[in-house]
Amino acid sequence: MPSFRLSARDRAPVWNTARVAAADGTGRPVLLRQGLALEYVTLGWNAVGIVVLTLAAVAARSVALAGFGLDSLIEIGASTVVIWELSGTGQDRERRALRLIGAAFAGLALYLVIESTVVLAAGYRPRHSPAGIAWTAITAVVMVILAAGKAHTGAALDNPVLSAEGRVTFVDGVLAVAVLAGLALNAGLGWWWADPLAGYVLVFYAVREVRGIVTADR
Repeated sequence: MPSFRLSARDRAPVWNTARVAAADGTGRPVLLRQGLALEYVTLGWNAVGIVVLTLAAVAARSVALAGFGLDSLIEIGASTVVIWELSGTGQDRERRALRLIGAAFAGLALYLVIESTVVLAAGYRPRHSPAGIAWTAITAVVMVILAAGKAHTGAALDNPVLSAEGRVTFVDGVLAVAVLAGLALNAGLGWWWADPLAGYVLVFYAVREVRGIVTADR
């Protein structure tokens, strides 16, 4: 599963390839605006998602929805890092921001491990969440579309930061599918344990992100 990790080469933008040379003049500013637009759409979607997921998680007492909401908050931080980098204002703050994102992922993993384990041990059955099912289904589609746009724009700019965040966006879509599966199995078949198991899927992803950021920081 891809993660948001930057190698030593990736920490600074690379602009001197043939594709970027061909995109000089009017082409490069257009690509930069396109990259920024994709990140702002991602920011806006996740901001709305936090509200929707929080309300749905509280109503259904769903571990998976709560974890996905926290993941959306972290993804806002990742998009902010890319916006700083694309605007040329964030090089000095990028490394510090990535460390904060890594710490947030570690906190998310710890929360989900504890909460999912408690729910499974207690046998607590979360309620059905039509709002959560609808939002995660739409989010899965939106994230895949945004990821494709970021991959294309990042490749055209030869910008490893945008390309890496595009992979994060794709994984976010995969996580939405995992959460959706847990919610649907609980609603359709009464498999209440599918919800906390979806929380463990998020734990796996969060741990990978922490490892990627720590490795890149060395």
